[in-house]
Amino acid sequence: MFRKEEKQALTRLAVLSVGWGLGLDRFYEGKIRDGFLSLIGWGLIFGSLMILSPCHGYDYAAGGKDMATITVDRLIVVPLSLGIYGAILVLRKGFRLLRQFETAED
Repeated sequence: MFRKEEKQALTRLAVLSVGWGLGLDRFYEGKIRDGFLSLIGWGLIFGSLMILSPCHGYDYAAGGKDMATITVDRLIVVPLSLGIYGAILVLRKGFRLLRQFETAED
């Protein structure tokens, strides 16, 4: 049904689409160090977004703060920009795998 190159590209694409945040695509490719770095990087990005977001805590959940009085921390730009950069890298890798599937030889 599929050739070897096509199967490899589809498998890597499936692992990338399901486990990009955990670095599963890196672990699958045998790049253990890159997988752990990906796991740590995405963890730091999501963790810092949760800490720096203005919509957390008891006061916000209980309705104690009005939306007009909430101040946004300016440091939130750093994890947002790193997250956007990481998402671009994931999309670029996905397109590269799709091209690899498309150009597989007979």
